[in-house]
Amino acid sequence: MMTASTLYIGWDVGGWNCDHNPASRDALVVLDDALHVIGKPWRDNLRETLNEATSSRDVIHRLLALCQHVASGDERVVMAIDTPLALPQALLALARGEAVDRLGRSQENPYLYRETERWLFARGITPLSPIKDMIGSQATKGMHFLARFAPHVAACGQWQSKGGELCVVEGYPSPAKRSAEFAALRRRVCMTEGLHAMLHQPTPKQQDIQDAWHCALLAWSLEHAKGSVAWPPAEMPAAEGWIFVPKDALSA
Repeated sequence: MMTASTLYIGWDVGGWNCDHNPASRDALVVLDDALHVIGKPWRDNLRETLNEATSSRDVIHRLLALCQHVASGDERVVMAIDTPLALPQALLALARGEAVDRLGRSQENPYLYRETERWLFARGITPLSPIKDMIGSQATKGMHFLARFAPHVAACGQWQSKGGELCVVEGYPSPAKRSAEFAALRRRVCMTEGLHAMLHQPTPKQQDIQDAWHCALLAWSLEHAKGSVAWPPAEMPAAEGWIFVPKDALSA
């Protein structure tokens, strides 16, 4: 019996109204199990695609179509998204009138940063805050995608659609760019010469596509190179999610 193929999508998220933003838009890159780039990378605004999609399967078909790939209808998709996919639990408690006792340095502030972000700060990585760093538009766009198409928490940092055809995680491309393991992985990716130049020496407009490519590599690594990725400790709160990064990008 043949099993459904798995595709790996990286999404670098632009703001809700990024249509005319020359510096930042949504970008998608698709890889298969063999690390072939599927179709063509895409860059524009996904807002209308998200508005029009009616189900998890439908949004998969639409995302693949944007990348000029015709869906077979039984694909399983693992998607890594470059934006915060949850809010700090302390911030949500504050909205209910429940404050923490004491606050210290910015990067330790539980209103501004989730536990996963504070964990990364302690290991030399500096993620952005959806509260402090003006990425609220992108963050709500990613959270909206989860709520509509992959609302079920399968494990800390992993969300799924009801039928399991779509698995979504949060990726962070910046550490992947300086990872030695990911440098070796990038050399294994099969692509055209023109795409190679775009991804390895991107123009400012292509930077979004390069980030989406690294997210796709993170998604692929979750299943094919698990040991190269930092996984959440047992005590990490599942409601806040987890930012997946290469293990060798962490400092001691």
